[in-house]
Amino acid sequence: MKSIVSLSLVLLGAALALVLKPLVWIHPPAAPGLWPVYDATFRSAKYVDLTHTITPQIPVWEGFGPPAFSPAIAGRDIPGFVRKGERFTYEKHGFEAMRYALSTDQLGTQLDPPAHWAPEYPAIDELPATYAIRPLVVIDISGQVKADYGYALQVSDILKFEERHGPIPAGSVVFVRSDWSKDWPDPALATRHPFPGVSLAALKFLHLERKILFHGHEPLDTDATPTLEGESWLMHHGYAQAEGVANLDKVPPVGALVAIGFPKLGGGTGGYARYIAICPSDWKYGVSSSQIAEAPLPRSDKPLVFDAGAGMRVRK
Repeated sequence: MKSIVSLSLVLLGAALALVLKPLVWIHPPAAPGLWPVYDATFRSAKYVDLTHTITPQIPVWEGFGPPAFSPAIAGRDIPGFVRKGERFTYEKHGFEAMRYALSTDQLGTQLDPPAHWAPEYPAIDELPATYAIRPLVVIDISGQVKADYGYALQVSDILKFEERHGPIPAGSVVFVRSDWSKDWPDPALATRHPFPGVSLAALKFLHLERKILFHGHEPLDTDATPTLEGESWLMHHGYAQAEGVANLDKVPPVGALVAIGFPKLGGGTGGYARYIAICPSDWKYGVSSSQIAEAPLPRSDKPLVFDAGAGMRVRK
């Protein structure tokens, strides 16, 4: 009798295993690691680009001069394919490429490592990977700038901001909105003086009291003092900074993140950076990944062609 019961239980277990096995596929195991974070937060988030496009016409300090773009040419003969000095073309070679004569690493939207002023501190390639994503704080001084174009962020502005929005978190990135970039890409911006800035006292407060990662501003310099005292203090104390930031009027003052990307140039004293604000899904600006074509990317009816007058590729 016991053997019959045992056999029955074995058969029942096998039957249940066959019945339940498909459920493994219906209910797959939880996604590993940080993937659920992406699905729950970043997939529906709104993304706002805070970065200017680099072109030959952008504002740049006259001491550096403008960049120049041109079609890439072959640097050597490759028998049966290309001759040295020949321009690559879609028709003959199947691809085209560009040559960029960048007059400086201080172009457009930037990330300045401290080695820009202080060679004993890290260059752009020595900045840690942990810079990649941070809480973003945006302090708006555009109202003060309308009354005084040379206005610089003060400690009092920071304290008023915190009264309304709470303490600035340690390790965050603080961008200062002045609306200076509204006139971009007018080259005259590079010679306009004074310009909106960030005071030395405010920089010391943010770094020494609030322990932020770095700050950023819209103009191409930190302040309009004769010695650039704020930038000098930052660099000589091991702090980085962002310059030439855009679209800060489209980012909430608190609650967003900033993604930070820059080329890893060996020994670089500056970096062409791209900053993307990652905002809550109900934010009124930006775009989510579900709202645009990403893969494949959309096809244009206007192909890219090199325009000698513009000095760059444009769609025509």
